[in-house]
Amino acid sequence: MQPRNMSMSGVVDLAAVKQAQEAKAKAEQARAEAARNGGTGAVSPADLVIDVDEARFESDVLQRSTEVPVVIDLWAEWCEPCKQLSPVLERLAVEYNGRFLLAKIDVDANQMLMQQFGVQGIPAVFAVVAGQALPLFQGAAGEAQIRQTLDQLVQVAEERFGLTGIAVDPEAEPGAAQAAAPERPAGPHDAALEAAVQALDAGDLGGAVQAYKNVLAEDPGNTEAKLGLAQAELLQRVQNADPQRVRQDAADKPGDAQAQIAAADLDLVGGHVEDAFGRLIDTVRVTAGDERDAVRLRLLELFEVVGADDPRVAAARRALARALF
Repeated sequence: MQPRNMSMSGVVDLAAVKQAQEAKAKAEQARAEAARNGGTGAVSPADLVIDVDEARFESDVLQRSTEVPVVIDLWAEWCEPCKQLSPVLERLAVEYNGRFLLAKIDVDANQMLMQQFGVQGIPAVFAVVAGQALPLFQGAAGEAQIRQTLDQLVQVAEERFGLTGIAVDPEAEPGAAQAAAPERPAGPHDAALEAAVQALDAGDLGGAVQAYKNVLAEDPGNTEAKLGLAQAELLQRVQNADPQRVRQDAADKPGDAQAQIAAADLDLVGGHVEDAFGRLIDTVRVTAGDERDAVRLRLLELFEVVGADDPRVAAARRALARALF
């Protein structure tokens, strides 16, 4: 499933995706936990299927695609195959529980969007991930084929961009995100998380790493432990590094993945967030295979350290998408 860049001239430029908050959860357990605790951004199942027009395309599709894959169903009232396909997509959107968002576009009312997607006939189904358009399939399709395509889409979104969807709360009111979570009682891992923080403060990076790993072994979706582990491992990697040697090595070997990864770690620890992201994105462009994948994975780890809601992360995700595709 190869994506293509689409110039939405006259409607919106795919490269001009505005800042948007990416997914709060990084796995199914994290999404479920956010919903149970009333996490911000949780939606109702009804909100997983939305009607989109030209005026709302940028906000409802392009912006949202930086936090969740958006599947686009191009349809019309007179199209009989559309009447068979659309209900299947709507049902699967709910079944996939926030792993993708379904955006329905009536081509009769949105001719410009139809032209910009280059659609020759309907039904036609596309996806947008991190601002990049992916043609999925056109015409009638069986449910097995649809599921296979959606599974591939979800895998690409998660593995390449760390996008695993949005939190879904069955009790949430349709059309509105939940209010801020009320204060909750202490959780089962709060003591272990506090111990990890204390270890960090004391400079015991190995102890902090182990404490966070202990929490994740019992609760793989614990977002606080994931963030803490990413930060502790970063500090541990640079603890004994010689900054002058690392930076000289990176300058001498601009195409060496490990040299650039080490320098990016130092950039981030030094507060040079955009330099760290830019360095790794540039390295993605000039590497291939296992080296390229190692750089991409380190970049995703640094996204975790900075935080999902930082606008520099959203911008870097878009740049990574362009570098990969």
